[in-house]
Amino acid sequence: MKKAIIVVLGAVFALTLLTTHVSAQKDQAKYIGEKKCNICHKSAKRGNQQKVWMEGPHSKAYEVLATEEAKAAAKKVGVEGNPQESPKCLKCHVTAYEEPASVKEASLTIEEGISCEACHGPGSLYKSLKVMKAMYDGTQDFAAVGAVEPTAETCKKCHNSESPTYKEMDFAAAMQTIAHPVPK
Repeated sequence: MKKAIIVVLGAVFALTLLTTHVSAQKDQAKYIGEKKCNICHKSAKRGNQQKVWMEGPHSKAYEVLATEEAKAAAKKVGVEGNPQESPKCLKCHVTAYEEPASVKEASLTIEEGISCEACHGPGSLYKSLKVMKAMYDGTQDFAAVGAVEPTAETCKKCHNSESPTYKEMDFAAAMQTIAHPVPK
C-alpha cells in the first residue's frame, strides 16, 4: 500500500513539474521578427513605424557589416574575416543574436538587422491587437507580456565604447531621430 501511495505521489509530482514546464515554455516571450510587427505598424493610422525604421540606420545594421568600412572597423577590434559572420559584430547588428534558438521563431531573420524587438522586447506575447490596446490603455502590464519601454540603457547595450565606431552621443537627441510614436 505504501509503495502504491509513493508511486501515485511521484506520478502527481512528475505531472505537476511537466505541466509547469510546458506552461512556462508556452508563456515565454519569443522574438517573432519585423515582418510580423509590420503587419500592424506600417499604416499612417499607426504612425508609419515601419517606414521610420526602414529609413533609419537600424534596419541596415546587418547590411552595413558587408562594407569595406565595417571590415576595417572590425579589424580594429580583432575581427578577422567577414564581420557578417562574427559574433563580436553580430551581437549588436542583429536582433536577439545571442539569445537561444528556443526564444526565436523562424520568422526572425538575421537580415533584418536591428529591428523592433531589439528595443521593445520579444513580441510573441504582445503582438495581438487586443494586447496592444490593453497595454496602451493601461490595463495590461508591458513587462508581463515581454514588452519593453526603451531607455538610454537599452541603447547603451550596443552604443558603447566596445564598438569600434562609437562616439559619445546625446541619447535624448538620438531617440528623437528614430522616434516613431503611435498616434493618439
